[in-house]
Amino acid sequence: MDVARELESYTIEDIYALPDGVRAELINGQIYYMASPTWTHQRISMFFSRIIGNYIESAGGSCEVLAAPFAVFLNNDDNNYLEPDISVICDTSKLDEKGCHGAPDWIIEIVSQGNKEMDYFKKLFKYQSAGVREYWIVDPTKEMVMVYRFEKETMEEYSFGENVPVGIYEGFSIKVQ
Repeated sequence: MDVARELESYTIEDIYALPDGVRAELINGQIYYMASPTWTHQRISMFFSRIIGNYIESAGGSCEVLAAPFAVFLNNDDNNYLEPDISVICDTSKLDEKGCHGAPDWIIEIVSQGNKEMDYFKKLFKYQSAGVREYWIVDPTKEMVMVYRFEKETMEEYSFGENVPVGIYEGFSIKVQ
């Protein structure tokens, strides 16, 4: 029996056809349903959005900071549709009313109990292969931030309370509390 034939492949049209209120992502033609974010998740998301947005504004930068739900058509194809928790996009020509077409420069994912495998494995590989420059995995349970700087091929771990340097902005760091 051919296992590949048993796996149905989905497209962005299938994501758009989901009932209102149902959130899902599409990675390599496979749908992954997402639970509603928790209070802790939202607090962390708002914290990062505010800190990063304020930094970019004070530095006179042109990058955009966008929080989920915001569509990222990572490979500009019909088989991949993601909603990273935080996306920082510096090439604003990638943006339109539907979302970001191509890889954001920096993505932050906040780990929830039900999505650990997605953030630590599936999305890690997907973001790296698509050209994301920097990827942070924020794990509130472990009180850790894992920082992947794909351009430099490095990975570093930081504990909450430490200053975490932002690779795409020299001299900018964030202390996650």
